[in-house]
Amino acid sequence: MHLFSSISFSFSFHLPPFHIPATLPMTETESPSNYSYLQRNYSNITTPNDDSTAFSDCNSDISGEFSTTSSQSRRLLLSIATDNSDELIRHLVSTLQSSSIDDQKQAAMEIRLLAKNKPENRLKIARSGAIKPLISLISSSDLELQEHGVTAILNLSLCDENKEEIASSGSIRPLVKALKIGTSTAKENAACALLRLSQLDENKSVIGRSGAIPLLVKLLETGSIRGKKDASTALYSLCSVKENKIRAVEAGIMKPLVELMADLVSNMVDKAAYVMSILVSTAEARAALVEEGGIPVLVEIVEVGSPRQKEIAVVILLQVCTESVVHRSMVVREGAIPPLVALLQSGNNRAKQKTEKLIELLRRPRSGNTVHSEDLSD
Repeated sequence: MHLFSSISFSFSFHLPPFHIPATLPMTETESPSNYSYLQRNYSNITTPNDDSTAFSDCNSDISGEFSTTSSQSRRLLLSIATDNSDELIRHLVSTLQSSSIDDQKQAAMEIRLLAKNKPENRLKIARSGAIKPLISLISSSDLELQEHGVTAILNLSLCDENKEEIASSGSIRPLVKALKIGTSTAKENAACALLRLSQLDENKSVIGRSGAIPLLVKLLETGSIRGKKDASTALYSLCSVKENKIRAVEAGIMKPLVELMADLVSNMVDKAAYVMSILVSTAEARAALVEEGGIPVLVEIVEVGSPRQKEIAVVILLQVCTESVVHRSMVVREGAIPPLVALLQSGNNRAKQKTEKLIELLRRPRSGNTVHSEDLSD
C-alpha cells in the first residue's frame, strides 16, 4: 500500500452581493474565510445568495498515490510531520535543475506533496527559489514531469503571497500549454492554477490573451466531470472581464453551457448557469444562447429546477428579454408564464422581484423596455 493517498480539499469564495462557493485544494485546518475574492458589483442583477455549493466539487491534486522507495517515503513523511523541512526543501529545489529527468520528477513530486500537505511549506518553497524551475518543468515534453510541475505550481498558488510572483515569473503561457497538451490531470490542475492567478485582476486579461479561454471551453465540453467543474470555475472568474466574455462566446461556450443546463441530473446545472449569467450581459452571448436553444432549457428550469436554479434562470431570462421583443415572444411561446406565476408564490423576496419584472415584460411583448439598463450591469 502506498504512503500517500488522494486527499481532497475545498474552500469557498464569496462574491458579494451573492455568494458562489468555489473550491480548490486546501488542508483540513485552513479556514474558508481566508479566500474571499472577486469583489464585483452586480448592481440589481443578483443571483441566489445561499451558501450551497455551486462550485464546490472541483478539487485538484487528486491524481492518486505515488510510488516512492522506503527511504524517500520516510524522508518526506518526516518533513511533513515536523518543522525540519527547510533543508529538504533547499535540496529539492536544487534538484529541480538536475540533468536527470528522473531526479527532476522525484524532486517535483516531493515539492508538490510538501506544498499540498503543509500550508506553511508553500511560502518556504517559493522563497527557496522553486517557482522559476517549476515553471520550466511545465514546458517539458515529458508529460509526467509537466504534470508534477503544473500541480506543484497550483499548490504553491494556494498561498496568496505567492500568486504575484508565480504570474510575474512567466507561468501563464506554460500553464496554457499544459491545458492544451498535458495529461488529463495536468489540464485540470492548470485550469485551477489559472483560476488562482486570475484572482489578481491584472491577470484576467493576460490569461485571456494567452489563449486560455478556448481551451477552457474545450475542457468544459469534453473533459471529465472534474475537468468540467474546474473549467467552469476558471471561466466564471475570467469572464468578469468583457473581452474574455467575447472570447468565450466566440469559442462556442454557449453550446456546452446549454447542454449542461439541460441535463438536470448532471450536477453541473448551477455551475453552467452562473457562468451563463455573467456572459449574457453582452449582446453576442444573448444571441448565441438563443441560437443554441437556450430559451426552452431556461423555461424548463424555471418549471422544475431547484429554488436556486429557478432564480438564476429568471435572472438570465430577464437579461435576454429586456432588449428584444423577439426573445420575449419566444419565451412566452415556450410556456414561461405559468411557472413564473407559480414562482411568485414560492420564491424568496429577491426572486419574486425579478420574476415580477420578467412577467411584466412578457405580458407586454411589443411595448418599450420596462426594465432599465442599470438592471443589466455587471
